[in-house]
Amino acid sequence: MAVQIITIEDLNEFRSQLLNDLKEIIKSKPQQTKQWLKSNEVRKLLNISPGTLQNLRVNGTLTYTKIGGIMYYNHADIEKLLKG
Repeated sequence: MAVQIITIEDLNEFRSQLLNDLKEIIKSKPQQTKQWLKSNEVRKLLNISPGTLQNLRVNGTLTYTKIGGIMYYNHADIEKLLKG
């Protein structure tokens, strides 16, 4: 079994590619009219897993508001994340 070493440069390149892919996904989707999205809507929009969404919340990349046990994400914040 061959061992592969992943460098920080590899991770940065992956991050850039991921952000570009996410930007393309957002551009190809019709404009959302809802201001607040639930977790499952954000996951479908970004095509990410629940764990990835949790990581975005934990590291502060994506802000959210929790009301009655349901997390809501501002659509403008998602667009800002992808553009920035």
